[in-house]
Amino acid sequence: MPDSERRPDVLLDVVFEDGLLFLAVSNIGGAPALDVSFAFEPRLRGLGGTKDVSELALFRHIEFLAAGKEIRTLLDSSAAYFGRGEPTKLAVRCAYRDGSGRPYEATIHHDLAIYRELAYVPREVQRDA
Repeated sequence: MPDSERRPDVLLDVVFEDGLLFLAVSNIGGAPALDVSFAFEPRLRGLGGTKDVSELALFRHIEFLAAGKEIRTLLDSSAAYFGRGEPTKLAVRCAYRDGSGRPYEATIHHDLAIYRELAYVPREVQRDA
């Protein structure tokens, strides 16, 4: 197996589903990642503008992230996020290490504006009778 498949490879992606924006932390590599952290530029406010999502413990420190694991959290509805005029350009620095202590770091750039005009059909909310 090539070294690239045996090492961790952690990223942060933005996922759009049914008018909602999610942040997804994923280890797409073939080995666990340790001491995972993210730094956002600029900071991200979500949940109706009430929460600095970039300060969640999920982004400050993940002790162990298994190979193939994904953790998602809601950022906001797309209507609320864009309606507040939140930043659309985002740089996220991801730092982590492998089991032998070798450090890795990468910066991922996102442009959330690509989600601004996407059409979607809201899911029907089921109510108890």
